[in-house]
Amino acid sequence: MGKEFSITPREVPHVQTKHRRIATAIPHPDSVATLERLRQFEPQSMRGQPPIVWDRAEDIYIFDKHGNRWLDWSSGVLVTNAGHCAPEVKAAILAQVNSNLLHNYCFPSEERAELAETLAGLAPEGLRKVFLLTTGSEATECAIKLSRAHGIKVGGQKKIGIIGWERGFHGRTLGAQQAGGMAGQKNWIVNEDPAIITAPFPDGYWQTDTSFEAFLKCVTARGLQPENVAGVIMETYQGVGPDFAPVEFVRQLRAWCDAHQIVLTFDEVQAGFGRTGKFWAFEHYGVTPDIICCGKGISSSLPISAVIGRESIMDQFPPGSMTSTHTGNPVCVAAALASVRKIVREKLTENAAALEPVLLAGLKQIQSKHPQVIGHVTARGLVGGMQALKRGTKEPDHDLAHAIIERCMWKGLLLFAPVGAWGQTVKIAPPLTIPRDAMEEALGVLAEATDEAVAAASAH
Repeated sequence: MGKEFSITPREVPHVQTKHRRIATAIPHPDSVATLERLRQFEPQSMRGQPPIVWDRAEDIYIFDKHGNRWLDWSSGVLVTNAGHCAPEVKAAILAQVNSNLLHNYCFPSEERAELAETLAGLAPEGLRKVFLLTTGSEATECAIKLSRAHGIKVGGQKKIGIIGWERGFHGRTLGAQQAGGMAGQKNWIVNEDPAIITAPFPDGYWQTDTSFEAFLKCVTARGLQPENVAGVIMETYQGVGPDFAPVEFVRQLRAWCDAHQIVLTFDEVQAGFGRTGKFWAFEHYGVTPDIICCGKGISSSLPISAVIGRESIMDQFPPGSMTSTHTGNPVCVAAALASVRKIVREKLTENAAALEPVLLAGLKQIQSKHPQVIGHVTARGLVGGMQALKRGTKEPDHDLAHAIIERCMWKGLLLFAPVGAWGQTVKIAPPLTIPRDAMEEALGVLAEATDEAVAAASAH
């Protein structure tokens, strides 16, 4: 996986609809110089996305400088839940910039106090402490640190085990990669910490045994006993799908953690703030974690993340010993407050829930037409996925997923590069502001692109 998209301009049919406009070759010839400059000065790891040079982004649309407009199914990788450049968010950022407070480290500010209180009010009862950071990876690292500190406090120096999940993703820093289960990916950090293990994620497709007993056997087989486990960290849904664990499994996991004084963390970095048709995705399970990691959609724009947790866990470290240089940056805080308030005020969570049946039906229709190569489709709220397989097998097909996304780009529908442990998933994540007619139009484009990509693959 990790295939580059071609930056050679391609003549494609012109498109003019209510939501899309393609009027030139893609990418536009005049944008190639920028793409080449990026290739010259950035590491090759940055070359993975469709080669559209963004000029501006507004609500559910992406524009280049050359008259083309894409309907966005990426949300900038699940960030712009409240829409791109939402007027309320933009105004809040500008007002904060004009207030002449751009940075204050962890010295007190009214802005930080307001966001901390707001997030605590949106979290379940008992999760009332909020630590603001910059990225989702930072939030993951903090959760691991808090879990281990708590484990040592209640069970001694050997209670430091962390359990993550195969095919999981928690970020690209060291601890985040160790707790994730993407070891099959090229150049993923090899986990040599015996106290961090991953268990099979009970998605029901790649892992067919979804019993809690299978999980317990795996933990024991990989060298951990409950008395040595400090924390379990789980993406509320695995981003490769989206795949949710069975509700009963998660309820048993919650009970197991309670019985053994294990901290349960839900990684809501891409799942929170209305994305799944619930404000927090763990609401689908009917359980409450000890720690929430969140980010991305929190601000619909600027980099900010948060760890929200129980006081007994969050208050383990004395003053000055758990801080961050950019914690609660006032400009990022202003963006987050405006974004969260818009999501709540405009009932964007409810819009995601209402459009879930439309999205899921569209994906299932594509699957029914191509059952030999589209193996698994899922959707919850406004996040969906379509997993590509090599014909007649259960072997992931990165090339087919890549081709579908490229053809969507030519037609005016923008998605990010394929995701998943093997790069097999076409991931769908529009801003939560998308109306039904735009969703239906986009599903039609996806169906056309899939038809064409499958036909082209069969021809070879």
